[in-house]
Amino acid sequence: MLAFAVARRWPSVLSNALEPGWVATKMGGPGAPDDLTQAPETQVWLAVSHDANAMVTGHYFYHRRLRDSHPAASDPNIQDGLLSACEQLTGVALATR
Repeated sequence: MLAFAVARRWPSVLSNALEPGWVATKMGGPGAPDDLTQAPETQVWLAVSHDANAMVTGHYFYHRRLRDSHPAASDPNIQDGLLSACEQLTGVALATR
């Protein structure tokens, strides 16, 4: 939701959300089905790729593919509520461009 709020407020900044997958770590457990070596691939791809599919903002990815996010994550009113709560907790407001 925060990534989508940043994308909405700063449209010239690429801000996306992603899921690295359920990987076998101490937190994920040994039975996790995804490969640990694949976990950072989407982050790296979004950060440095010039692929047109990576040069987007306000999207959710899983293994370099677009996925649907929960509808509430794209709701500007709910995003603003999250930003307000973050500001109250930190004393820092997210600037608008």
